[in-house]
Order: sequence, then structure tokens, then C-alpha cells
Amino acid sequence: MPQIFTPTADTWLRALAAVGAVGLVGLSLFGAGFARSDWLTREGYPQSQPVPFSHKHHVGDLGIDCRYCHSDVEVGRYAGLPSSHVCMTCHSQLWTGAAVLAPERASFAEGRPIAWTRVAALPEYVYFDHHIHISRGVPCVECHGRVDRMPLTWRAKALEMRFCLDCHRNPAPRLRPPDQVTRMDWTGWREDPANRDYGRRAMARFHIQPAKLTDCNICHR
Repeated sequence: MPQIFTPTADTWLRALAAVGAVGLVGLSLFGAGFARSDWLTREGYPQSQPVPFSHKHHVGDLGIDCRYCHSDVEVGRYAGLPSSHVCMTCHSQLWTGAAVLAPERASFAEGRPIAWTRVAALPEYVYFDHHIHISRGVPCVECHGRVDRMPLTWRAKALEMRFCLDCHRNPAPRLRPPDQVTRMDWTGWREDPANRDYGRRAMARFHIQPAKLTDCNICHR
């Protein structure tokens, strides 16, 4: 009876199976790494904007409070984006002819809002309320990072589910006095004996219960 397969056929079959297995493992590792990559989460990537607004200049150098531009952050679910009217309270007198501010002047004159690019946008299936976090003492820097050092704004944290859960499971170290939430630099704050136990006391005062904060319906409604 004639031989159907060559003597090396079995060797080739084993080699192809090994290559396939290695490729499958490699593809799985690549997929897992890609899902956690900064490129996908956009963490650390400056966003292009119609006007290249610098938080470093306005917040870091000039000391403008976050709430001046994000005026709804203490009262509503959304922080709010600054209207052209807010920007022009200063720029109707400062840098009035700067070419870079031309879109802002046109927006103000035409009554048409600037189409800012959202940097910290969450998926539609995630419910997040700025007001409740601010009123309980979660500082802006906890989620948005040191915006006072950002010439162009980028996403400082990945804002994935695990990031939120880490905070909800152990809120105390992240809590600050509600009237200090816009403060960027907390160097040495914890070392002050009066502040060391602040988080635990704040949790008791506001009846914050981590066991309830990890319920699915807290963020998915």
C-alpha cells in the first residue's frame, strides 16, 4: 500500500501546532496589554481643543479657582464647561487681539458655544455625580491630576472601573475638607496631626459606608 504522508509530515504537524499555540498565547497577551494601554485609555495624551487652553497658566500661575470656569461642579451632576462669556470677562481686556483667541471672540459675538473636546468623558452607561463627590470632600486632583501643571489638558487617570472601586472600597485616604477640594498641592497636609485622621472622621460625619459604595447600582443605573 503506497505511503500517503511523507516521513516529515508528523514533524511539520507538530511544528504548526506549536506555532499556533504560541501565536494564540501571544495574541491573548497582546490583547490584555492593549486593553490596559495608555493609548486605549488616552491617559497622558493631550487633547486637541478649538482654543489651546492652558490650565498651567490659568490655575498654576494665576491661581484661578476651578469653580470659576466649572461653575456647576458643586450643584450638579456635571462640572460644566466655561461659556465664552466667562472667558471674555478677562479676555475682553487682556490679549484682545491674540490670533489664538479668535475662535473665542467669534463664539462670544455670534452667541455660539465653543465645541470643547471632553477629556474625562465616561461611557454613557456610567453614572457619575460631581456634586456628591465634591460635597463629601473628594478633591479635583484625585481624578483629574495636577491640572495646574498641564500646558494642554490630558486625562491623568484611566477612569476605569477598577479606579472607581479602589476609591469606593477605601475612601478615607482620599477625603479632604470640602472647602479645600480645588487645592492642587497636598504636600505635607497628612503630616499635620490635626489632619491625619480626617478621612475616618469625615466618613463618620457623612455616613459613608464602603460596603454600599460597591453596589452595582451606585454607578450603573
